[in-house]
Amino acid sequence: MTASIPGTPAWHAIEPQAALRALAASPHGLSDETAAQRLAEYGRNELAARPPVPAWRRFLRHLNDPLILFLLAAAVLAFALGHLTDASVIVAVVAINAVVGYVQEGRAAQALAALRSMVAPQARVLRAGRSCVLPVAQLVPGDVVLLEPGDRVPADLKILRARALRVDEALLTGESVAADKAAAVDRGDAALAERASMLYAGTLVATGQATGLVVATGAATQMGRIGQLLDSVQEVSTPLLLQTARFGRRFTGFAVACAALLFLYAFLARGYAWLDALMVVVALAVGVVPEGLPAVITITLAIGVRRMAARHAIIRRLPAVETLGATTVICSDKTGTLTRNEMTARSIVTAAGGASATGSGYEPAGMLAPEAGAAAALPAAQAVARIGALCNDAQLRPAGQAWHVEGDPMEGALLALAAKAGVHAEVLQAELPRIDEVPFDARHRYMATLHADPGGGSLLCVKGAPEQILALSRCQLGPDGAEQPLDTRRWETLVAQAGARGERVLGFALRRQADRLEALSQDDVANLCFAGIVGFIDPPRDEAVQAVADCRAAGIAVKMITGDHAATAAAIARQLRLADAPRVVTGARLDAVSDADLPALAAESAVFARTSPEHKLRLVRALQASGETVAMTGDGVNDAPALKQADIGIAMGRKGTEAAKEASEMVLADDNFASIAAAVHEGRAVYDNINKVIAWTLPTNGGEVLAVVVALAFGIALPMTPAQILWVNMVLTVTLGLALAFEPPEAGVMRRPPRRRDAQLLSPFTLWRIALVSVLFTVAALGMYEWTLRRGLGLETARTMVVNTFCVMEIFYLFSVRYLYSTSLSLQGLRGTPAVLAAVGAVIAAQLAFTYLPWLQTVFDSRPLGLLDGAVIILTGVALMLVLELEKLLLRRLGWFDELRRPAPSQPETSP
Repeated sequence: MTASIPGTPAWHAIEPQAALRALAASPHGLSDETAAQRLAEYGRNELAARPPVPAWRRFLRHLNDPLILFLLAAAVLAFALGHLTDASVIVAVVAINAVVGYVQEGRAAQALAALRSMVAPQARVLRAGRSCVLPVAQLVPGDVVLLEPGDRVPADLKILRARALRVDEALLTGESVAADKAAAVDRGDAALAERASMLYAGTLVATGQATGLVVATGAATQMGRIGQLLDSVQEVSTPLLLQTARFGRRFTGFAVACAALLFLYAFLARGYAWLDALMVVVALAVGVVPEGLPAVITITLAIGVRRMAARHAIIRRLPAVETLGATTVICSDKTGTLTRNEMTARSIVTAAGGASATGSGYEPAGMLAPEAGAAAALPAAQAVARIGALCNDAQLRPAGQAWHVEGDPMEGALLALAAKAGVHAEVLQAELPRIDEVPFDARHRYMATLHADPGGGSLLCVKGAPEQILALSRCQLGPDGAEQPLDTRRWETLVAQAGARGERVLGFALRRQADRLEALSQDDVANLCFAGIVGFIDPPRDEAVQAVADCRAAGIAVKMITGDHAATAAAIARQLRLADAPRVVTGARLDAVSDADLPALAAESAVFARTSPEHKLRLVRALQASGETVAMTGDGVNDAPALKQADIGIAMGRKGTEAAKEASEMVLADDNFASIAAAVHEGRAVYDNINKVIAWTLPTNGGEVLAVVVALAFGIALPMTPAQILWVNMVLTVTLGLALAFEPPEAGVMRRPPRRRDAQLLSPFTLWRIALVSVLFTVAALGMYEWTLRRGLGLETARTMVVNTFCVMEIFYLFSVRYLYSTSLSLQGLRGTPAVLAAVGAVIAAQLAFTYLPWLQTVFDSRPLGLLDGAVIILTGVALMLVLELEKLLLRRLGWFDELRRPAPSQPETSP
């Protein structure tokens, strides 16, 4: 059900009276009967809720994996054949994996619910000329709403009347400064952030009062349109999930084919009974399937979650940990992410010259420094700072180690500027007490205050839009404080230059008069003396500059997507060094570009300004269409659809809206872009560790399977029973395999290019390593098996020797695989981490129990071994490690690892 009147023009482009006529409404409000009819016709003013996914379905999703399904089939087969131990252990592994994944991911994203919470619960409305308070859900098109400071706008409104109205629209537009609003008519093609005559649901009234006409409710509001965009976004699978799913499908197909061929060979060619042939298939299934791998990968990701939390990056969805390591493009909002979200008065320009202010934010610390050769500019700049301190309603308050402003951010920045100029605002305001004021209003675009001069006269201070202050001035303040003829053209040029630097500009003027005025009206604000202009900017975070350089050195492009002005965004991009010459594209340009041409434009541009939620969503999709793995940062409701569409959405924890947090996979606890670079470092380390787990697990399984196949081919007894194979896999995976999850990152992890999105989980090196190690394990195990039998120690002892040989070789192989691309024969490599040493100790204890404890001998049919047997097994492990270290040396000389070990660029500012 729609909640707006069909066929009406763009509300921002028509007169308020025309809007009233279009809605058949009155300035005194609707009657109760008409409101009831419209409520039935247009529906309640709320966003539709998406039914939550049941908990049982979220749990079962963790079982929907080819490897897991193959394991369950093997468990069913083992159970049917009476092998309850094998079946029980396999089911336990699958259940543990599902539970860990379910607990880590937690509840599903409920972004629409968060959007609904952004709407105020009640609103003050005129009904038949009477003021009443109604639930927001009962508002209908045609209602007249009354707003005051602190009110959240309950629906999309056309302004009928306004006084000194300023509205914080950051959650929709990304603007860092409250927008001026008035009852007016905007251009038909005005962007959302430029519609001064409109108020949008969810935004916040900062100052002033307003009366507005409801023109859209529910899903027809701008907030509702964002909700619809969010609802239309399809969840994007992460690179790791894509790779593991692809690997799982291919591996399962390979395993099923091998099992079928092996069954036919055993049954038809070797004359096995069908039940014995099935047991061979079960042995193969248990050996070939890395049943502990999903659980260890999940635990590795969980450890990454913990490490990232220590670096202020809170992961909401487990696979997002690894996605960071694959990120090739970071699309970042500007305000509050790359910048401080604190206005700073950066420069003062006077007739005597310019001066710049040090420091940032609202902290009243720093100084004014005149331009070279313009020493006379300092007194003139101090005069401008005095006007800014007097014509001011804000207050600065310390908050811990930071400062915050009570009132308008730009007025707070002026108080900080006054302190840097040596002007004490409290003392100045006491010396020149305020008599009266004309509040700022979007219609006259200035604020004026009248002060009592100690000499008996009056002082008028005015600040506002530079062109408006110039129009009200008849002269300008000279270097010595004397009046000079006003050079309007020069000031217009200086204002334009400040705007080109991305600064917001205010003009300042004063008028002294001998007589004391007792009141101030707009007619009194004339014949001013223009004092100068002040340029404001929301400065980049200091640490963000280095973080951008780190990302680019790692081959990650950083793009700024903001609703702010193009000039402001370009200036910040240059300070951040997003590119050598950052190209700026506006939302209007994006509207003119087709979806087919957008990927090329998105790839070559670094800054996108004056963007809408639809623009952000299109840009993320365009980059993904080019094969990029995209991370998107944001804090507003307007960012939520793009956050959900991105491969990894990153919301701000402090200043971010709940809608942005719920649509994201990661939340930055400190709202700091630098934490993203740290999280990327951790993400790459997590992927390295997953790669090490795979490179360690699959060759072992390959050796077990190859040993079974060779034994079958030569008609000898299996060197290990299915239960013993399962013992090896489980005991070692949850000890040695898990120890790899705690590995610290190898050197140069941030000097590698991001891996391709379509990269295979098994790289050529991993495939080579699987083949080589599988053969080495098989040769060693069968050699040990044959040597034991020839000594007449019996089949059970030979199998016990094989199990222990596999375990010892895996211990030595673990030390080799800890450094995939460099040698492990170093003090640091051989010493191991606490996790590695604990895992090795656990394996030794488990194998001693497997070999010597009577009840385990009964379960697994094992036998005790002698001292010579143990020594030979250990020497076999040492020989394996030496062979693999020699292999790594040869591969390094052949250049296999050159790309992975490339040096960092000498100029990290160079575009990737």
